[in-house]
Amino acid sequence: MDKQAFLKTVKDRLLQDDGCTLSQAAPWQLHNALSHALMGLIASDWQADGKARCEKKQACYFSAEFLMGRAVYNNLLSLGLMGEIKQLLQENGVSLESLEEIEDAALGNGGLGRLAACFLDSAATCGLPLDGYGIRYRYGLFRQTIEEGYQREYADDWTRHGDPWSIRREQEAVWVRFADQTVRAVPYDMPVIGYGRRSIGTLRLWQAEPETPFDFELFNEQDYDAAMHEKNMAENISRVLYPNDTTREGKILRLKQQYFFCSASLQHLLRQCRAAHGSARAFSDYYAVQLNDTHPVVSIPELIRLLMDEEGLSFNEAFGIAEKVFSYTNHTIMAEALEKWEVSLLRAVCPRIFEIILMIDERLSRLLAEKKVPLGERRLYRIVDRGMVHMARLAIFAGHATNGVAKIHTEIVKYSALPEWYRLFPERFQNKTNGITQRRWLLLCNPQLSEMVTRLTGSEEWVTNLDKLKSLECFADDHAVLEDFLRVKQEKKRELSAYIAKHEGIELPEHFIFDIQVKRLHEYKRQLLNAFAILDIYYGLKEGRIRDFTPTAFIFGAKSAPGYVRAKAIIHYICEIARLINNDPAVSDRMKVVFVQNYNVSYAEKLVCAADVSEQISTAGTEASGTSNMKFMLNGTVTLGTYDGANIEIVAAAGEQNNYIFGARVEELEQLKESYNPRKIYESDPRIHRVLDTLVDGTFKDSGSGEFRELYTSLLDGASWHKPDHYFLLQDFHSYVDTRLRLYRDYNDRMAFAKKCWMNMANAGQFSSDRTIRQYADEIWDIAPVER
Repeated sequence: MDKQAFLKTVKDRLLQDDGCTLSQAAPWQLHNALSHALMGLIASDWQADGKARCEKKQACYFSAEFLMGRAVYNNLLSLGLMGEIKQLLQENGVSLESLEEIEDAALGNGGLGRLAACFLDSAATCGLPLDGYGIRYRYGLFRQTIEEGYQREYADDWTRHGDPWSIRREQEAVWVRFADQTVRAVPYDMPVIGYGRRSIGTLRLWQAEPETPFDFELFNEQDYDAAMHEKNMAENISRVLYPNDTTREGKILRLKQQYFFCSASLQHLLRQCRAAHGSARAFSDYYAVQLNDTHPVVSIPELIRLLMDEEGLSFNEAFGIAEKVFSYTNHTIMAEALEKWEVSLLRAVCPRIFEIILMIDERLSRLLAEKKVPLGERRLYRIVDRGMVHMARLAIFAGHATNGVAKIHTEIVKYSALPEWYRLFPERFQNKTNGITQRRWLLLCNPQLSEMVTRLTGSEEWVTNLDKLKSLECFADDHAVLEDFLRVKQEKKRELSAYIAKHEGIELPEHFIFDIQVKRLHEYKRQLLNAFAILDIYYGLKEGRIRDFTPTAFIFGAKSAPGYVRAKAIIHYICEIARLINNDPAVSDRMKVVFVQNYNVSYAEKLVCAADVSEQISTAGTEASGTSNMKFMLNGTVTLGTYDGANIEIVAAAGEQNNYIFGARVEELEQLKESYNPRKIYESDPRIHRVLDTLVDGTFKDSGSGEFRELYTSLLDGASWHKPDHYFLLQDFHSYVDTRLRLYRDYNDRMAFAKKCWMNMANAGQFSSDRTIRQYADEIWDIAPVER
């Protein structure tokens, strides 16, 4: 790179766009100018890679969310320019660290979207032709604040200062037609730069726009709202991720979102196929489409529709192509989370799609008869059943592969959640344990530990081959190495403590244990169990029951879906506990509780490096995999968790003696569930009784909403849709508290505890998303690396 020419490009851009100099530029202005200059550096390679991919078979990752995080640092890292640019800016009186103020691209919610982002990074680094397809949400999920203990949602206007990492491809826009409206889908392409610039993939995000953005005649008639109606209705489709769907209107919007990006993406791919290979009939020879959960499953009937209605193929021909193209990743075993649509909704939004689903269902019916599936069992398979369309069933039947995302999850899918489908198509089921990219989750976010790893392994080869970490095991008893590791951990804790003090207004002493649970807020993830345990420890300290307690900071980060009332009540309850404990001078030197606001990728990059304890406490058999557990592990953190999801594989790799496993296992809960009586536990156990009573005895205030009593009732009496305590909080309570306190005691032997942390990091190699993406490429997509 010609440094002076690059610097001139940045300066010229600032002058042209903002009328300012480098020293005058605000962080967002510097970010835009720097990013545009970097886009210029990669433009020819990006174009060359796109052309090369069209000539070979390529894979497409369809996902409702891509949680990419802040792009500028990751792209500088991948291009190998981080040090050069940092020095260049410093020489001109500007700090690269000022870009910490740049907001994340708010295009995801949790593990689903972050997994998609890791896969794109790994594919580009491995040279594999994989591109992502989704929606360019104008306001993302939402920006979360905590006000008076309550979650408040605000529009996350992440593009208000521009979006320099995206290019609008106006000439590639397509039309998407619903029963009641037609919208224009305009693609925005974002480069995904592989480490070392080996290849550059693309994340294509679609923005919904109207046919007629402004009706001048209506405006002239002074009907101002009607003049903008079509524009507003179109833009609603790509306005926010996961709009509240508690009403029929909300459900219609969600369905439109899904059909919108699936139809637009498939239209683009078919056009590309015709241009490169002469015919859409060759589509399955050149494209593999991975459906990330059930959100994009409507792609299956849409591809069949396009092949039939626009390419002139028969239904059987089109179905045969679709079956070869599509594969489906299952991310949940909970029946209520396996997406279903009311027939009336599908008919109202996209009636032709429903017609094709009926044709697929009829094909399935014939197959069931041919295979002599008993009549009484056939309803378990039917895609259209009792007025509902079952999207997971559609994906399994009309695709060629279905995978789980952790070994235990896949086994549960095969033998418990969807056993009838496994009996019908055993050859279609696979496991692909999730992974994370070590580039973002170690090299970028923890340069101090990365330098140590490079020095001890002898090279930077681990950056693209994480199995090299295994060689670090030989240092597990080297006190000098472990002392260095502890110094790095302490430095990261100091950085996090300063960040939390600045953004949350709470001081966390650096010598405290940092016990962290950060993930999407859901009952099965059991943030409420964590809260109960903290309260029990608080009472134990006050009573003198717990002695020799190691001072601990309990850190939470999570967003609740706006319409998920119970999850929002849990956030409020945690904040009430924080208020109680943080304002009690009797324990202030031993306990702190903080719920960080607006948890996102950039916050996670700070949290995973500083953690002493990784909380992974979902009910056994409910978490498909988890990926935050892997991020903590990679940064040398022990897992306090259940035998669930990828926790099992983490423990197998790093050793159960180096982690802290508690609670009932899947088979125990299976035996227990029919006789389980949480009220009996509550009435016979004073500690549990006391903790639960804080929900209703006035210890904490819920502003008269009744939300805390509803939590109490759900645990002891259940609700119309679930049994009491259906995630077994009371069952696992004592095991959790006892294991947690044992961990805190062990922490005081600094060398022994550091060894546990070190062994986790040294055995994290198998959890690289590079490994996962190669497995998808070899075993599902049948694609190979492409060189430009």
